Amino acid sequence: MPDQRSLSNRLVVAATAAALLAGVGLAMPGASAAAAGAGATSAGPAGAGAGGPVADRGGRYRKVGYFVQWGIYGRAFFPKDVETTGMASRLNTIDYAFENVGADGRCFEANAAGVGDAFADYQRSYDAASSVDGVADTWDQPLRGNFNQLRELKARHPNLSVLVSLGGWSFSKYFSDAALTPASRRAFAASCIDLFIKGNLPQLAGDPAGGPGAAAGVFDGIDLDWEWPGSDGNAGNIIRPEDKRNYGLLMAEIRRQLDAYGRRTHRHYALSAFLPAAPAKISAGVDVRSVFRSLDWATVQGYDLHGTWETGTNHQAQLFSPAADPAPERFSADQAIRSYLRAGAPAGKLLLGIPYYGRGWAGVPDVNHGLYQPGTGPAPATFDAGVEDYKVLKTLPGQRFTDRRAGATWLYDGSTFWSYDDLPAIAAKTRYVTANRLGGTMVWELDGDDGTLTAAIANGLR
Repeated sequence: MPDQRSLSNRLVVAATAAALLAGVGLAMPGASAAAAGAGATSAGPAGAGAGGPVADRGGRYRKVGYFVQWGIYGRAFFPKDVETTGMASRLNTIDYAFENVGADGRCFEANAAGVGDAFADYQRSYDAASSVDGVADTWDQPLRGNFNQLRELKARHPNLSVLVSLGGWSFSKYFSDAALTPASRRAFAASCIDLFIKGNLPQLAGDPAGGPGAAAGVFDGIDLDWEWPGSDGNAGNIIRPEDKRNYGLLMAEIRRQLDAYGRRTHRHYALSAFLPAAPAKISAGVDVRSVFRSLDWATVQGYDLHGTWETGTNHQAQLFSPAADPAPERFSADQAIRSYLRAGAPAGKLLLGIPYYGRGWAGVPDVNHGLYQPGTGPAPATFDAGVEDYKVLKTLPGQRFTDRRAGATWLYDGSTFWSYDDLPAIAAKTRYVTANRLGGTMVWELDGDDGTLTAAIANGLR
């Protein structure tokens, strides 16, 4: 299972699960089907219509959304858009993705292709029209770019916190080195805290932006996205058998240093993680009890379960794997959540990952409304073949279908098949979160939404 676009502490009893599924029009997971897709219903033309959850700023459930550094380019999605779409008032945490880890095992900023983007982070000058506060940046500001816009967004929304997200699919190569020894763990944590929490940014290429404390106060903690400890991720990543043990030790060292700095500033800095869904990756790389001792919360990948790296169509973010699912691994969001609960993760620290994009196949025969059928390749899309934003998918022609056993939706026009989350899928997933007393939801990524799905999540988690 490729990863990354690029419940109490015991399992809920059957009666509770049945009530949950009945409430959202789903069947019990694993219920038999007379034929593949027997639970599918047409929704008409597309576009028609034990510790409880962790405490947070502004609500019982945590609602996290990823803002991606590169979204300001092709998609032209800026921090101001988080405000104008209404998302800023409905989230309580933004994860800013991604910052890099160098070959020396330390966080760094650079302005070169493939290793980081200081221009987007704090050098870009925003004009008045695109700025959150309506005031244009000036050249002599110590902080411009996305960092300054996030600071302005927080000023308008005091309940909103921002975490810096480290790694991701492209920048996880050297995490194993960073976690390897006590000295390397200390150096990694200190470098990341100095750069992003204390805000001591380098001044690059003669630009006056940056300097000691330039970004102080922008970030309220660290989100660690190591993809993946102990198992394959992006090509070239360093992987060691001892990653599983060292991952927990790295988290403990970051937690120790965040707490030490927090005692000086009289505040708590959050530490979160993005965790894999595949049971094999969990087993290979995540010592669950050790990792969760250090975390405020963790987001569990609930998407990229299937995609065009496979020849046949399937649900990319299904809540449950129905009996008709032909995939041998039977990946589902529920499978992932249960894997962590069985290993000892507190339900209140688990956030369910939700996609704001779909995955699509072209050349799909008109059998079973396209579900579980072969495709000829990735569907055409705006930016990346086989991947499309929700805000685009919601307007495409065709018919929407709901797989009630999977808690999943797809769009089919007679040839092209898109698996994505719409309002019924969001309703099912927020009911799952509340029924199982999970900590909340995480969405990847904010620029895929027009505000509709974020509003639905907020309403579902009230």
